Amino acid sequence: MTYDLRVVEIAPQLTAVIRGQAAAEKLSSVIPAACGEVWQYMKAAGHPKPGHNVALYLDGTVTFEAGAEVSAAFLPGPKVFCSQLPGGTVATVTHVGDYQLAPAHQAIRNWCGANGRSSTLNWEIYGHGTDDPAKIR
Repeated sequence: MTYDLRVVEIAPQLTAVIRGQAAAEKLSSVIPAACGEVWQYMKAAGHPKPGHNVALYLDGTVTFEAGAEVSAAFLPGPKVFCSQLPGGTVATVTHVGDYQLAPAHQAIRNWCGANGRSSTLNWEIYGHGTDDPAKIR
């Protein structure tokens, strides 16, 4: 797949997340489960409806924060806490199709290497759910 890479400035985005660690091959089940748990917590606590699901990868050992965008800070729960996606200059691509995202991450790393940039954090923002794999963003 060919990606249309863009470099943009973004503002930090508040998130409601669960922090965890998982092997790379387990992320496809662990991340959706964490996002679902965050949505359940936010609804039960009476917080405003979250936005898009997110996953922020914090290091090479696949320590992650997974959850959803939120519009305001909130009091944490037993597992869910308020965090944020970083702001600043980012290289971004849009992946459409199944959740095999390694090529999208590799495209960004390749661009960073070729352009003298470093990739310090990686994250994903997921489009709203659909049963049509061709429309997954």
